[in-house]
Amino acid sequence: MEDKPLDTHESLQVISSMIAKAKDSHHDTGIVSILWGTVIGLCSLATWSQIQFDYKLPFDIWVLTFLAVIPTVILSVKENKQRKVKTYDQTAMDAVWICFGVGIFLVVHANNHVFQMVGELKSMVEAAGEPRPAQSFLEYYSAYMLVLYGIPTIVTASIKNFKPMWVGGIICWISALVVPYTNIKVDMLLMALSAITAWFIPGIILYRRAQARRKAAHV
Repeated sequence: MEDKPLDTHESLQVISSMIAKAKDSHHDTGIVSILWGTVIGLCSLATWSQIQFDYKLPFDIWVLTFLAVIPTVILSVKENKQRKVKTYDQTAMDAVWICFGVGIFLVVHANNHVFQMVGELKSMVEAAGEPRPAQSFLEYYSAYMLVLYGIPTIVTASIKNFKPMWVGGIICWISALVVPYTNIKVDMLLMALSAITAWFIPGIILYRRAQARRKAAHV
């Protein structure tokens, strides 16, 4: 059979379908944002709850950040295999979010050792009858964590020209300015707020847009 030339309407449908498929990366569908917003928000609220109600979980809740790195990498590898052509912004987004995930895990891993040393130092000070230090490392580390949270958010917002993530990234950095002057319970609430506004809510918006694109592509 000879190939039948496409009319204008059919050509537009093909183009629209190709654009929709090109945008259905794990970044444009909001999957990565929802994942990290959920994990960081949950970890922050769980930490706040332990401090507020004076109990301790049998494991470090922040280990969940490592579990979030795994699907992020898997999604990137899977998409690389499926796509014959990959744009520069998709490559940049993959690199940013993988580096972010690994960075968060490494920082949490380092913090665990620092917290242990701080705890031992406090015990030594109290045993010697010295007054307890007014502040500890635990009450300051939230600031640089929030700075780290803002980096992939602002980069993503810039590449995608996505205003909700701009707002979320700014909230992350404003919170980073505030937390040195607040107690750890407030810090954890600010971290949860930052995760929700920077990733979870924008991720939901992106997910709904992706669903609408898919429906339009099949009309």
